[in-house]
Amino acid sequence: MQLANYLFFTTHCEEALAFYAACGLGRVTLLIHHGADGIPLAADAMRGRVMHARFEGPGVLFFASDNHDAEPMRGSAHMLVMDDRDSTDRIFSLLAEGGTVTTPLAIQPWGSYYGKLTDRFGVQWMVDCVRS
Repeated sequence: MQLANYLFFTTHCEEALAFYAACGLGRVTLLIHHGADGIPLAADAMRGRVMHARFEGPGVLFFASDNHDAEPMRGSAHMLVMDDRDSTDRIFSLLAEGGTVTTPLAIQPWGSYYGKLTDRFGVQWMVDCVRS
């Protein structure tokens, strides 16, 4: 068994996946569009949007899609557990571009070098490095 998150967007899934790939998190390994190859449409406005995607990288697996009835992201966050401070700084900085940092990277009371942000697509990220 493996737990993997599923991200729901309304119209920016493909753009978000390209952003995560540019941040160095991995790459899209499966991409299916609404309306392609006879796939039915829930709404005509969804034609060409992402129906289902798989994103993979070293230690990273999640799925994503555009949905006409998607709710804003809340109550969940991706947590990246890092093993060195330089990589932690780099990933945090890249994900924060155009987003909002809610907890700046710093040594926390529990000893981790940790920060939290919401990226420009509304996805929350927690970045944690146990080694400083």
